[in-house]
Amino acid sequence: MGEERKARKLKRREFIKLAGSFAGALAGTHRAQAGSMDTSRRVSIVIDPADPAASCAPARWAATELEQALRARGAAVQMCQRVSQAGASDVCIVAAGSKSALATRLMKQARAVCGDRPEALALLPSNLQGRKVLLACGSDSRGLIYALLELSDRVKHGSDPILALQPGAPIVEQPSNPVRGVMRLFASDVEDKPWYCDREMWPHYLTMIATQRFNRFNLSLGLGYDFLRRVTDAYFLFPYPFLLSVPGYTVRAAGLPDAERERNLDMLKFIGEQTVARGLQFQLGLWMHGYEWIDSPNANYTIEGLTRARHAAYCRDALRLLLQTCPAIGGVTLRTHGESGVDEGSYDFWRTVFDGVATCGRRVEIDLHPKGLDQTMLDNAKRAGQPITVSPKFWAEHLGMPYHQADIRELEVPKEGKQTSRLMNLSEGSRSFMRYGYGDLLREDRSWSVIHRVWPGSQRLLMWGDPAAAAACSKAFRFCGSDGAEIMEPLSFKGRRGSGLAGSRTAYADTALVPRWDWQKYEYTYRLWGRLLYNSESDPDPWRRCLRTQLGKAAGNLESALASASRILPIITTAHLPSAANNNYWPEMYANQSLIDGANRGSYSDTPSPKVFGNVSPLDPQLFSRINDFADELLEGQRGGKYSPLEVAAWLDGFADAAYKQLALGAAAASDQQQPDYRRLAPDVSIQAGLGRFFAAKFRAAVLYRIFEKTGERAALQSATEQYRLARAAWAELSAAAQGVYLKDVTVGELPQLRGHWQDRLPAIDRDINLLAEKLNGIESAHTRASVALLINEVLAGSASRPVLKCRHTPPSRFAPAQPLEIRLSVDEPIKSVRLYYRHVDQAERFNTTEMHVDGGKCYAAIPAAYAGADYPLQYYFEVKTTAGRALLWPGFSKELTNQPYYVIRRERADRDS
Repeated sequence: MGEERKARKLKRREFIKLAGSFAGALAGTHRAQAGSMDTSRRVSIVIDPADPAASCAPARWAATELEQALRARGAAVQMCQRVSQAGASDVCIVAAGSKSALATRLMKQARAVCGDRPEALALLPSNLQGRKVLLACGSDSRGLIYALLELSDRVKHGSDPILALQPGAPIVEQPSNPVRGVMRLFASDVEDKPWYCDREMWPHYLTMIATQRFNRFNLSLGLGYDFLRRVTDAYFLFPYPFLLSVPGYTVRAAGLPDAERERNLDMLKFIGEQTVARGLQFQLGLWMHGYEWIDSPNANYTIEGLTRARHAAYCRDALRLLLQTCPAIGGVTLRTHGESGVDEGSYDFWRTVFDGVATCGRRVEIDLHPKGLDQTMLDNAKRAGQPITVSPKFWAEHLGMPYHQADIRELEVPKEGKQTSRLMNLSEGSRSFMRYGYGDLLREDRSWSVIHRVWPGSQRLLMWGDPAAAAACSKAFRFCGSDGAEIMEPLSFKGRRGSGLAGSRTAYADTALVPRWDWQKYEYTYRLWGRLLYNSESDPDPWRRCLRTQLGKAAGNLESALASASRILPIITTAHLPSAANNNYWPEMYANQSLIDGANRGSYSDTPSPKVFGNVSPLDPQLFSRINDFADELLEGQRGGKYSPLEVAAWLDGFADAAYKQLALGAAAASDQQQPDYRRLAPDVSIQAGLGRFFAAKFRAAVLYRIFEKTGERAALQSATEQYRLARAAWAELSAAAQGVYLKDVTVGELPQLRGHWQDRLPAIDRDINLLAEKLNGIESAHTRASVALLINEVLAGSASRPVLKCRHTPPSRFAPAQPLEIRLSVDEPIKSVRLYYRHVDQAERFNTTEMHVDGGKCYAAIPAAYAGADYPLQYYFEVKTTAGRALLWPGFSKELTNQPYYVIRRERADRDS
């Protein structure tokens, strides 16, 4: 093993020497041509027409992108078929598939290889015919596209375009996640038709997606409404009549001219062709299959000529025709639960629709949204003979911390014999646990792929950018053999349910901040997600080079400021979720929930009763404590190991403080605080940091208020009121940061909680504070009991730092089915007890617990053979009670809060890697 390590070190030194030699050659060219930056510095790009990976149309497109980037920076470029055609002094780039003879020869000389995993890439300096060359290669055409686009991106953002062609170190990468998707949603006739029809936008947008190494683009239609009631904007809601005239049917969207329908289809074909031209998979989302608008007298379009008797057959034939007319479509995304407009349990209907995919004449992936999904529906889809993917939500309709929730909320736990409407019979009944997570999809014997869809509830308007969290999410998207993720764009649902407004979708009041295309505001977000989904260990230069271009010397501080600010809302989502639906809960512009008035539920219908702030469930109730539950534990002196609202408050304050500090340093370093890139980022950081301080203070206020409720102690109520006022001050400050930047009515939906301005939320906060103040005025001052005074002081001085447990545990690599699984833990400090929590990776189940046998610091327990017999992975963690009186979780969260806080073991001989 020692000899192998020495050989690898020697190989790397030789490789770096070669890379340095190539860099020196480039630098020599640069010095020789100083002062003539335009056509005298030539680059030759060599593509062998016999190389199938390099000569395919998408790879040639990527080579053209590199050529254009170089020409835009003043370099002369020629395209060659052989290295011998390049000039002696040219910078020579060889674009090749890794299996080609030329690439094999160059890799051998460079003593490096391109990975054999699909979409792997390498950028390797080498020698050929006595000259230095740069090999840009991929294990397949898509890997080669990424290699060429990487060079193009370096040229665009490098201070010198020629030197930018030389990586600082050899680059050999392969994807962490097989599927890395972006979903763009058409939800509004007013807001979305302009970008849908913009033939100039699409090439830029799709090039950006490909450059950041996404490999799938999902254009989704029919998600503008959850239910077909009170429909006003029906454009593309039932998509087929807006695209096709199906032979044998007279179905049409009333009032839609035939010419417009034909233009819509032409645009869909154009978008698909442009997507495929860049090596991306084109996915079409068809979310609505209902066609009868209910209680909707003001709908702009209605569907004519369709009857219930012909409904299924029409959808089948329309889908088949659409796939045949648009051959670029590589997959369709369908929801089969009641929000599709079709009653749950309508198996015959969906079997007929799936036949439209089965008979289209080619391979088309069927991607099923899993809410309400059961085995019968999966079996029906599999009968189509096409690949099946299921795409569950990651952290409900929001963005949580970068792991999969240990458990679901009580509201989603299926209840025995629960009955609901026929429309939602499964998703609100026996299959309710499928609503907001992976459910029971991660069986070891599954015949479907699983990707995780990130919905835009927590982050839909403000900029997001946290490299550490994105990298951790990238790893989480491979959970138990999952295949990756699809990221819904930040402005998804903007203009939904008839709330669309003409003009910029970014909601800026200051027109100087409006980018040409709305997605350009979020280019940094795309970079992080794309690059880190591709390689969770990615070097940070791909996103830092962009920030350096935009923000100059302030880039480093502002990167840190945005990263810290971006941690805040996912933590709040995880620890405190008044509603899992992004329609009801918009934490960026939070609608205040009362500490006192449970009757004033507002939009938070899925908060348990009484519907007060302190009674809100965490989205992960297994690891996080509800505010009222924690306060009760404090009073009883019996503290569990869950993370408390005080710890969460300290985390939020820490990230907010770090964001404000780095923002101030960035402001000092910025050469121009008036340029749009700076002025877009700085307010968004301030708003999110302010939200952190607001929720931190309100969490403390809620704990103190619960102590008052239980004890009647005036001091607790007084402290609660003071903390609430601190929260109010934080809200006023973040509102001021948004003033003049964003419109007075930022509209992301038609409901009160989905529109307005941050300043509009202050009166509700003031009303709640006044309720506390009235209570306080009605209570005479009295001596505070010492025990309560201690608790008040603990709340006010709450810290995020838990005692660090000194534990050692090596999880088994696999477990044998139907055999007891022994679990061992060593604790290097005095303990009272250790409890093992375990369950299958199946959210329909609750955790089992068992007390571990403790012998000194050695702890033993066994998961029973019968339980280990199920065809699911196992997950588990420990709760350790120390002799010092603390209950702590192991492994729990690391200091960085980016790890998986439990262990997962796969079965032996599982088909998929973990």
